[in-house]
Amino acid sequence: MHAHTQNFPIIVQLILAVPFLIALIAYIVAVILSNQHKKQWPYFHTICWIFGNLCAISTVIGPLASLMHHHFVAHMIGHLLFGMLAPLLMALAAPITLLLRTLPVNMARALSRTMKNRYCRFIRNPIIASILNVGGLWLLYTTPLFDLMHSSLLLYVLIHIHIFLAGYVFTIAFIYIDPTPHPYSYIFRSLILLIALATHSILSKYIYAFPPWQVPAEQAELGAIIMYYGGDTIEIILIVILFYQWFKSTRKSIRLNRIPV
Repeated sequence: MHAHTQNFPIIVQLILAVPFLIALIAYIVAVILSNQHKKQWPYFHTICWIFGNLCAISTVIGPLASLMHHHFVAHMIGHLLFGMLAPLLMALAAPITLLLRTLPVNMARALSRTMKNRYCRFIRNPIIASILNVGGLWLLYTTPLFDLMHSSLLLYVLIHIHIFLAGYVFTIAFIYIDPTPHPYSYIFRSLILLIALATHSILSKYIYAFPPWQVPAEQAELGAIIMYYGGDTIEIILIVILFYQWFKSTRKSIRLNRIPV
C-alpha cells in the first residue's frame, strides 16, 4: 500500500497493546474482588470485556497489525475491530459500574463527581461524539493524514488512540450501560445516531470512488465494501441495543403511570 512504509518497531506495537492488556487484567481482578463482597458480577459483562480487549490487541500487535501497514483491506478490517467492535464490546462490559463497585467509598464518590463535570458532559453529547468519531474518519481518509500516519511513529500512535477513544465515547453517547449523570432523550439520540451512521456509510462510498493517497484502486474498493457492510453489521447491533433500551424504558413508564381500575 505504501512503498516507503516499513513495519514499525515492536516498541510502538507494545505502546498500543500494553494498556489493553493491563485493562484486561485489572478488570478480571476487579471482578474477583467485587464478587467477594457483593452479588456475582454478570458473566456477560466479563466476556464482552475479554473479547473487546482481544479485538483491540489483535489490531495493534501481531500479524494483522503488520499487514495493516501494507494492505488497505487489512487496515479496514483493523478499523472495524479497533474503532467499532472493541469499543462496543467494552462499553457493554460496564467498566465504570464495576469500578464503582470495587473502589472504596471515597474514591467511588470522587469518580462520580468527575463523571458529572462539564468536560465529560460535553464529549458525551451525541453530536460532539459523532464529530469526534465519524468526523475524524473523514479527516483521516480524505486528506494526506492517512499517508502521513504510516510514515510517522508519533502520528501513528496518536491516531490509533483517537480512533479507539472516539469509538468508545461514540458508543456510550448513544447506549447507556454505565451510570449516565446527564442522559439525553431517546428521540434525540436516535436522530443523531441515524445521521452519524449515514455519514459513515457515505464515507465508505467516497473511499470506493476516491481512494486515499497511494492506495491502489482495487484495495480501496474492497476495503470500502468491508467498511460499508462490516460497519453496517456493528451499527445494527448498536441500533438494536438503543431501541431495546427505549422499549424497556417505555414499558417501565407505562407500568408506573398505569391507573388501577
